[in-house]
Amino acid sequence: MLDENVCRREICAIGRDLYERGHTTGSAGNISARLSDGWLITPTDICLGRLTPDGIAKVDLDGHWISGPKPSKTVVLHRSIYDQRPDCHGIIHTHSTHLVALTLAGVFSDSAIIPPITPYQVMKIGRVPLIAYERPGSPKAAQRIAALATTVQGVMLERLGPVVWGATVTKAADALAELEETARLWLLTNPKPQPLCEDALREIAEVFGTSWG
Repeated sequence: MLDENVCRREICAIGRDLYERGHTTGSAGNISARLSDGWLITPTDICLGRLTPDGIAKVDLDGHWISGPKPSKTVVLHRSIYDQRPDCHGIIHTHSTHLVALTLAGVFSDSAIIPPITPYQVMKIGRVPLIAYERPGSPKAAQRIAALATTVQGVMLERLGPVVWGATVTKAADALAELEETARLWLLTNPKPQPLCEDALREIAEVFGTSWG
């Protein structure tokens, strides 16, 4: 586990980077990081581009508010992932423009919002399923995510945005950036590109140890 102060600074740096890239706007989105005695999570209704280390909430292992400002309303969602993924120490949720636009225009399928069209999409994030619309903070969405958390590295909340997790907050952010860029490519291309063939997916799995899922 990383030092709490290190995690606080990492969350601020990633929040600022996501904001500057346009992956989040206004006060949308949230970030969390697992600690040995609980986890840190960004406050409700705050701009990720203006976070400060002492302005991040802390909750215990059960998700109960311990200190700092009021945590994001997505606490239950984050906990549902941490409970299923002991290897996960960072979670990010944004309202990324191209990914939300994709759910409005129509995803490739409910089990994979975009087919495997680039190698880095496969390597960084893999298959991302769609979670049918529920209101922000809905426990129903958290339950659906928990059921999928052990088999994927992220999900797409219909009309809301992606939730991506990883070994660190930084790794989750890298995966989210790759997913958003892939959505942009998918929306820009017409006709749509063919998915990578089975041989290409097999080779990626053999060489890089990552599978489509």
